[in-house]
Amino acid sequence: MHLVRPFIPLLALSCMLLPSCAFGSESTATVSQRTIAGRPAFSEKLPGEIDKKAIQRVHFRVEKSFDIPMMKSDATPESITILGTTEATPEQMAAFIIKRNPTPKLNCSIDEIVHYYYQEASTEGVRPDVALCQALKETGFFAYGGDVSPKQNNFCGLGATGNHEPGYSFATPQLGVRAHIQHLLAYTKYHPPVQELIDPRYQHVVKNRPDLHGKVLTWCKLNGAWAVPGKNYGQEILLLWREAQSPDGSDTSLQAAQKKIQQAPDDTTNLIYRGIVYYNRNDFANAWTDFHAAHRLSPNSGEILFNLAITAEKRGKKKEARKLYDALLEKQPEFNQAYYNRALLRYTAKDYDGAISDSEQLLAIENRSADAQNLIALCHIAQRKYAEAWKDLAVAGKINSANMNILANQFIIQACLK
Repeated sequence: MHLVRPFIPLLALSCMLLPSCAFGSESTATVSQRTIAGRPAFSEKLPGEIDKKAIQRVHFRVEKSFDIPMMKSDATPESITILGTTEATPEQMAAFIIKRNPTPKLNCSIDEIVHYYYQEASTEGVRPDVALCQALKETGFFAYGGDVSPKQNNFCGLGATGNHEPGYSFATPQLGVRAHIQHLLAYTKYHPPVQELIDPRYQHVVKNRPDLHGKVLTWCKLNGAWAVPGKNYGQEILLLWREAQSPDGSDTSLQAAQKKIQQAPDDTTNLIYRGIVYYNRNDFANAWTDFHAAHRLSPNSGEILFNLAITAEKRGKKKEARKLYDALLEKQPEFNQAYYNRALLRYTAKDYDGAISDSEQLLAIENRSADAQNLIALCHIAQRKYAEAWKDLAVAGKINSANMNILANQFIIQACLK
């Protein structure tokens, strides 16, 4: 039996031939290099009857779990201000971008975009590292896929109000960064920017939003203001910021970690730091030991529980990881990464209703999570609810048209029609 019809593009063929574990071995960013020009249109309803034998013999694509450990901060997310100095270095931010998306859709280099954020934000007194994390959230680490296109140099969705409205364009990446920083200032300061004003939405906030102008002092106060509904918008940005500050697995980092431990062996931050270094060296046994010691000192830290959970997964202890995600979400019920990771664990354990529930919880917090919507589709496929799965993928594609997992899954289902 031929599973693939002649009109299915090469992208779908390559996706269908991937082994069942492939979703964890190749990032969406890598697959996007093979994207076809434009996104094909799919019918709203499933355009035929599924060949049930065929669909059981193919492998669908799903985004891998979040697996970057996080540093702990003594400051609560609600207290971290928009104005301030950087904590992450430019080198850390560049490495963070490369790790999550080695082929960003930028009109400049990664080092240049990082430099522009540090230059423009520092000039205006905005935290450059966190502002860059906001851009990474808005653009999907410069992968895009929403209404805004890479050519616009619009890194924060300025003017993109939905309904396929692409928003504003800027002549250069640096000017796009400047507009982003100036728009933050419209919320944060009463005084105008130091640089010449280029943000086309700045005066709108000043004149029409007296409830916001100059009053939004922290990143979490952007919830429901910058992003609607954006219930967890600022917290999401700050979680990326935590990830960006994590040390790598180099010998230099390990030496620095050992020195920190020698100086203060019972310091929570030092234990997490060394644990992350071990984790990035794939020494998960020692990483677990350090994270566990840190947890005893700070049992309510969401970051530590998350680090323990992802380390447990790396050690193949899925049941233990599941319990840790349960404990984390009980303490911090809006920890998005934990919902997605637990949903994946439930999916692989064939607890499809549980995986759908976690994915829906995530979407209730962050309605732009195309990966969560894609996972719901795969659960419905496993439950043989093919018409529902087709609709799920249509919704996911509207959230992020550049997500190649979703596009591949749509092609695969289409190839399994009788």
